[in-house]
Amino acid sequence: MNKKRMRQTLRERVAAIGPEEAHARSVAAGRLLCAQPEYRSADVIMIFLSTAHEIETGQIALQAWADLKRVLAPRVSWEQRRMLPIEIKSLTTDVRDGLMGLREPIEGMPIPVADIDMVIVPGLGFDAQGNRLGRGRGFYDRFLAHRDFRGVACALAFEEQFVDLVPHDDTDVRVHMLVTDKQVRRFKR
Repeated sequence: MNKKRMRQTLRERVAAIGPEEAHARSVAAGRLLCAQPEYRSADVIMIFLSTAHEIETGQIALQAWADLKRVLAPRVSWEQRRMLPIEIKSLTTDVRDGLMGLREPIEGMPIPVADIDMVIVPGLGFDAQGNRLGRGRGFYDRFLAHRDFRGVACALAFEEQFVDLVPHDDTDVRVHMLVTDKQVRRFKR
């Protein structure tokens, strides 16, 4: 299956999960993630700000603040085709709806990539080798490939998004681990 067809199939799988079930399963995945040693040892985490038909990340940000961690979120620079990690301290006052339906930080100076201990990565699909199928623009691939990023790339998804094989190429960057509402998978680096 090519990337385009797989994206459509996986979007349909996620859309079939009802809102109440999606919320409960998002909470379960968030709790599982926050119990992992990679999260517990991280001082600075970057999360994607979830939108409709994505696993929810709000509870992870709230837990991270309760755990006295710094929370960053990506702001997209469309002109430069890259993401800028910006610290947020609230999901209501520090965040707005940006282009392409993405939620992003309103303002703030970018934090050095080297300071980030963990990045919570979105995606449409993941496989047993840690390959990730994103939305096709390569923002997370470029970010995770940054020469200064030494942290853990942790994907967060519903179990339905785990597949046998994700089509991938040389520009796709694998994640280190995948947390779903059912289990944690770690991949060889």
